[in-house]
Amino acid sequence: MMGVGKSTVGRKLAQALQMQFTDADDEVEKAANMAIREIFEQFGEDYFRDGERRVIARLMDEAGAGCVIATGGGAFVQEETRDLILENAIAIWLDADIETLVERVSRNDRRPLLSDGDPRTVVTKMRSDREAAYARAPIQVESNRGPHNVAVARILEALDEWLG
Repeated sequence: MMGVGKSTVGRKLAQALQMQFTDADDEVEKAANMAIREIFEQFGEDYFRDGERRVIARLMDEAGAGCVIATGGGAFVQEETRDLILENAIAIWLDADIETLVERVSRNDRRPLLSDGDPRTVVTKMRSDREAAYARAPIQVESNRGPHNVAVARILEALDEWLG
């Protein structure tokens, strides 16, 4: 979900695990040689999601088990991408309450899915629409207000518990 802190928390998690960190959105932009907003405007969301899936597959293939990948908020909603992640990685649903999400996304004007409408309305609907897909992740961690290190500690604890 946009605004939940995937990139920031992912970077800190990778540090804690002594692993490489990759932001899939950055890699999509490099592969396309254009900003995500431009991809959406010129080619549409379906085209973007297909490229995103291919980039995530490449990243997982290249990194093996030694990488933390922050995906775009809509990646896990796409069945093919979600199945790819669930088969090859440990998926973590980083979640936050609506107030936190709205406050965070309002600071960034680069989000193409927010270009048409009130951020609170868009985020609330998007969260509702995506919740069932996100719930397929084996680990769920809250990332509400407060230091991102708290979310990282929660993820590490959840990973320890999940891995047994």
